[in-house]
Amino acid sequence: MFLLPLMVACPKTPPPAPVLTGPDPAAYDALVADNHRIAQTVREQERMLQEYEARIHRLQLQLLESDARHQAQQAQLSLQQNMLDEAVIEVVRTKAKLRSIESRAEAASSMAEAEIALKGLAERIATNDGGPPEDYLKAEALLRMSTNEFKKENYGGSLYLAGQAQNQIRAIQSHLSHQVDYAMAPGEVLFAQPLPLKVLTRSNLRQKPSLEAKVNRTLEEGAMIVGYSYKAEWIRVHTEDGGQGWIFQTLVGGR
Repeated sequence: MFLLPLMVACPKTPPPAPVLTGPDPAAYDALVADNHRIAQTVREQERMLQEYEARIHRLQLQLLESDARHQAQQAQLSLQQNMLDEAVIEVVRTKAKLRSIESRAEAASSMAEAEIALKGLAERIATNDGGPPEDYLKAEALLRMSTNEFKKENYGGSLYLAGQAQNQIRAIQSHLSHQVDYAMAPGEVLFAQPLPLKVLTRSNLRQKPSLEAKVNRTLEEGAMIVGYSYKAEWIRVHTEDGGQGWIFQTLVGGR
């Protein structure tokens, strides 16, 4: 009978307070190390992605250059078919048989003009490490043939061959007129053939291959340009109105 009041009078013991503990130092350090490794991996992947993109653009330029070279070779083959073949020889023989009425003076004058022009070309291509181009050698051959016919007193044939040599020389001069006439930057590389390009988006044309270089002008999307050389990821181009400068390679494409 006396137990109940006694039990009511005794206070209840409160539960123990929870003990707060900090994070495990070892686990925290491991987490930081993992985050650092992940960040490094992401940076490395971003760097590799940029390299791949640059490589893709370089391959695209090489493809354009190859196409331009192929077109030039096709044009050259077409020209070759009209030169130093049986038709040329037959024309010379025919003129020899007909004892052409062209004068000795005309033939000599035409030969002299071709020889002077050929010497001028020799000076312009003297720096070519690969030796004289094939077109130049053909012009030389035509001039030699003209000289031989002149010695045979076939003045008509000589005049004809000298004219063919001059036509060949003019074709070479036309090609050279599209090449650079300025000092090339260190590391700048000429394309094998000028590349017909167009601007893909509104872009700046700069004086030098650098984002810090002065802007010459702004080219609108679709502007037609011609690429002549490159340095790293920059292309030196000429505009249709005669301007020139550097543009980043990802901003241009083939026509």
